[in-house]
Amino acid sequence: MAKIKNQEKVIKVKSKSSTNPSNSKKDVKVRMPLFNSLITAVCIGIAAWFSYKGYLETRVNTPYDVEKLVTAAGLDVPDRYWGTYRSNLYFGMKTRDPHSLVTGLMWYSPQRLRQDGSGLRHWCEQGDNLDRYGWLEHDGRTFGIQEIVDSSVLLTTTFVKRLSGQYGGDWTAKISVNSINSKKLEHEISLLFYIAIEESTKGWIDVNTNNDGNLTGMIGNTHGLGSFNINVHATKGTVEEYSFLSTVAPSLTVLKETVLKNLRIVSHKGSTKKHIVLSGKQLSLLPDGIKEKPNFIVMQVTGKVPFEIEVNYESDSFTNRLTKLSGDMYDQALEKQRKIFDEKFENIFKLRSKGYSDEEVSFAKMAFSNMIGSIGYFYGSSQVQSTYTKGPVPYWKAPLYTAVPSRSFFPRGFLWDEGFHGLLISAWDLEIELDIISHWFDLMNVEGWIPREMILGSEALAKVPEEFVTQMNTNANPPTFFLTLNYLIKNKQHELLSKYFHLIDKLYPRLQAWFNWFNTTQIGELPSTYRWRGRDTITIRELNPKTLTSGLDDYPRASHPNIHERHVDLRCWIAFAANVMSKITELLNHPHSKYQETFHYLSDNNLLNKLHWSPNTQTYSDFGLHTDKVVLQRPALPPNAQPSEMIRVVLEDPILRYIDSSFGYVSLFPFILQIIDSNSPQLEKVLQDLTDLDLLWTKYGLRSLAKTSPFYMKYNTEHDPPYWRGTIWINLNYLTVRAAYHYSKIEGPYQSKAKKVYDDLRHNIIQNVIKQYKKTGYVWENYGDTQGDGKGSHPFTGWTSLVVLLMAEIY
Repeated sequence: MAKIKNQEKVIKVKSKSSTNPSNSKKDVKVRMPLFNSLITAVCIGIAAWFSYKGYLETRVNTPYDVEKLVTAAGLDVPDRYWGTYRSNLYFGMKTRDPHSLVTGLMWYSPQRLRQDGSGLRHWCEQGDNLDRYGWLEHDGRTFGIQEIVDSSVLLTTTFVKRLSGQYGGDWTAKISVNSINSKKLEHEISLLFYIAIEESTKGWIDVNTNNDGNLTGMIGNTHGLGSFNINVHATKGTVEEYSFLSTVAPSLTVLKETVLKNLRIVSHKGSTKKHIVLSGKQLSLLPDGIKEKPNFIVMQVTGKVPFEIEVNYESDSFTNRLTKLSGDMYDQALEKQRKIFDEKFENIFKLRSKGYSDEEVSFAKMAFSNMIGSIGYFYGSSQVQSTYTKGPVPYWKAPLYTAVPSRSFFPRGFLWDEGFHGLLISAWDLEIELDIISHWFDLMNVEGWIPREMILGSEALAKVPEEFVTQMNTNANPPTFFLTLNYLIKNKQHELLSKYFHLIDKLYPRLQAWFNWFNTTQIGELPSTYRWRGRDTITIRELNPKTLTSGLDDYPRASHPNIHERHVDLRCWIAFAANVMSKITELLNHPHSKYQETFHYLSDNNLLNKLHWSPNTQTYSDFGLHTDKVVLQRPALPPNAQPSEMIRVVLEDPILRYIDSSFGYVSLFPFILQIIDSNSPQLEKVLQDLTDLDLLWTKYGLRSLAKTSPFYMKYNTEHDPPYWRGTIWINLNYLTVRAAYHYSKIEGPYQSKAKKVYDDLRHNIIQNVIKQYKKTGYVWENYGDTQGDGKGSHPFTGWTSLVVLLMAEIY
């Protein structure tokens, strides 16, 4: 109490308003509760601030809180439970289980195997320099046929599935090895077929051996498969050596390295012939003296070309298995599926009835099959970041069922690529496409944002440079799923209403949130303008700061990014999306006036022309702070100093202006997405410009950037070659052909010009893609504008496979 009294005395002395001691004491008693209330309020405010800050930090990795779209997952979809879902492998099977058993194929020729591992094939690698590989036929569900040409050897991998039981049934794969040149046979080829499980997989795998210690098969039991057994045996040719490895691998990313560590050279008694074989069991002892259980089992079969092996996977839950899916039974089952595939392919795409040759139809089957055969199933957590987090944070763990752009270079999910993939996949199998869409939209966070690149699982992460791993929640990607949805409404509306109405109704809130995210986060400074976020405003290395978020990467925009920019392609994407949203709301009988209003507002040609029509060049254009007078130069250094990297030097002050010196794909977007009125004089000018040989037109397709641009085919940094600066890209060419088809079918003064563009451009693209496939064995990421030669990653059977829709005239 004494301590309290002393405090009161101090307060009384300092109280200037107190003249009477008793009043002073009363005043203190009144003020103390006020003071305490103030402290409490401050504390509550601070707590509220930190709580709100924490809320902002967690929004980036908080899922969108409505009913999930993917309800039929894993074994709920038995006919698609097993598949070739390891997109990054030449051949491998796994299930749509987050913790699946995985299987895969490796091979090598003993004469070409090197100590550094080169010559041992496993993951699809451009550095392997294979002559050709890809699926010739694949239906996305039941079977596939693939050819791989490695030097003078032709490997053919086929598989067929057979449903029964509760764990996805049985499947059989055959791998045959033949010589390309029958007169020049390879001495030997070693095939290595393996199974593996990750640490998080509940279950075990083991080997079956006979009394001599030779491997007769592999067995296991996992939560997602129950009990199973796998047999690997030769069916044709001469086998010279069997060996196996049963061991513990640290990760799925080092299976090849684990094999290399366990190869040894042996020679048999009485023979001078030597073989490279696997070293059998290599299991370490745990501290209690018990051997570790294997998580990686490999069987190696070395044969003299030609020969063939068969892999039989059998589920113990299979009921009434009267015959094995093997030998003649397998061959019959494969032929049956091939016939079904051929009939369905012609029924959908009608290429034979359009007069295409057998060779051209085979090409189309290959392009389509590589798209659907590259569909992967991934599981894991992305790395994301917002302006409210100090650094990258993990997204929630989730599955993703998606096609991939390239098995060798981009074996993972890309948001804007997938909207193009969906155009081809949905023409073939609507259920598969809706499943893919459902998986992608379940990855939406509470803000309505979907990461533009999904890198899920250790194998996917191993293919990505560190700088591209983290996804920023301020950054968009073109909303191309609206292309797929627009196609479905136009061509599959009856199926949507009769079989999938409930799913589309569940998707609708997520589409609303996605559209709203674009329409609020990507707005420009002026009403009805938009700009891509994510451009580097302080770079000194790039000739023109990249716009990765637009999907067009190094396509030249304003040289000095700032808030005054307005991007014509993004404005058109939002307008297009609003139109599709209006159609979907009408389909679902929801009020759709606000989307109609947004579409009419953004497609108003007078407003569009006011904001994006350059009076100088009479072309559609971006607007921003810009100068063309920029170069890359190496800075002057003192004598004997190490050379430094080239930097950007600005030779002229930038000004706010139209970026009309870089005519190209961006300039075509009002046409590409059919925003221009059919009677607009701007339409005539666009048609005229895109057919100009000095601008975009080539006999191989439209180049991405006009030859007249100062950035045409220019390196963006000292080490980054031009990407969207002149090469021909099939996705934008497909949309241009589609637009020309649209304008050729509606009344207007430029109908005939649009028809001419449609016929000529479509012909040029189809002929060149087929020609380059015949020449190189691959479908390519993009094509050169002078010779039409394939460029970039290969095989690129993502959106380049849209050539099949061009052949079929499906828009």
